[in-house]
Amino acid sequence: MAHSLRPVPLDFLHTAPVRLVFTAEAAAPPEAVFGVLSDVPSWPEWYGAVSRARPVGGGAGREIRLKGGTRFRETIVAADPGERYAYRIDRTNVPGFRALLEEWRLTPSGAGTCITYTFAADGTPLLRTALRLVRPGMSRAFHDAVRALDRRLGARTAGT
Repeated sequence: MAHSLRPVPLDFLHTAPVRLVFTAEAAAPPEAVFGVLSDVPSWPEWYGAVSRARPVGGGAGREIRLKGGTRFRETIVAADPGERYAYRIDRTNVPGFRALLEEWRLTPSGAGTCITYTFAADGTPLLRTALRLVRPGMSRAFHDAVRALDRRLGARTAGT
């Protein structure tokens, strides 16, 4: 991976030049959703864009490969059971990024969970424009992933 990104703190979620925020409902409770989010190797099973995911650094980080060849080396910056799962991208093979932080915020919603996903980025002007243009595709990928995550949790519950 050729591009190192600058490390950013969690408050970058609120100050990033590009912030894409998506929300969806899951039928499962926050603790169950968090369990799937924090199970790094399971991501390809429910997030269609992910082809490979493995923990690195004794579980402090992740190595993610997306379909199409994009790769990320990440540091987990927040893993609060039932509340949020966040990671900072440290290295990628995608040019143009300067900083990238993603958060999955979990809020109880009836018997289920409201999931708010924030993609916070800084990059070259061309990358910033490209990210805004791909927003609809990212929204679709997020909503598809939440539906698959919910199906996975429903199947797990039905099998117990």
